Amino acid sequence: MPRNSIERSIIRQGPRAIFRRLASKLNTMWLRNTYPFAQFGRGISIHYSCDLYRGNSPYIDVGDNVFLASDVWLNVIPEERVGDPKIILRSGCKIGRRSTISSRNYIELGDDVLLAPSVLIMDHNHEYSDPTRPIRAQGVTEGGRIVIGRNCWLGYNSVIFCGKGELSLGQNSVVGANAVVTRSFPAFSVIAGNPAKLIKKYDPELQKWIRAEQSDPEDEDMRRFNAFANR
Repeated sequence: MPRNSIERSIIRQGPRAIFRRLASKLNTMWLRNTYPFAQFGRGISIHYSCDLYRGNSPYIDVGDNVFLASDVWLNVIPEERVGDPKIILRSGCKIGRRSTISSRNYIELGDDVLLAPSVLIMDHNHEYSDPTRPIRAQGVTEGGRIVIGRNCWLGYNSVIFCGKGELSLGQNSVVGANAVVTRSFPAFSVIAGNPAKLIKKYDPELQKWIRAEQSDPEDEDMRRFNAFANR
């Protein structure tokens, strides 16, 4: 019989799982002590396979209890590595494996935002306006800004892309798997599809999620939901 909690943990999870946890803990400690992040909170766990370039770290703000699963890539466009943070992960964010967050201007994930695996969030695109030059040599577009409200859930393989202006997802919104989001949605929305559309919304009077009618998301009902969310 196991003699202590460590032996029980090894038997339950297997030695490879124990090794991965230890490697991720050591990696997080290494990042904390050698990378000049804009902020690096407490209780953070960053998998050892994550792609975090040291030159980007001054423009990345990581809050308390943030978790980055395997193969996550946080990228800041080299030409824009000046000024304030470009990527902000608020407290409690959980980033699923193989997800990518690439920022030229500003991407903020609010408290307790949850990303499934393989989510892509970008506030710019590759420039391709000149067909006589390779796309790789044309840099990136001016792009916009992305703000994802607290307690949002982005489903598997979803894409959040902002080509210009600001794209915002209100708090407690859910993005369906494989959805492509290119415009803003209010708080308490369920959205899905390509391009993403409003599927459900939360009714504070009925206290339940209801199917959305085929209406403009800025109609009177949606303004009411926004007022409720921002109280």
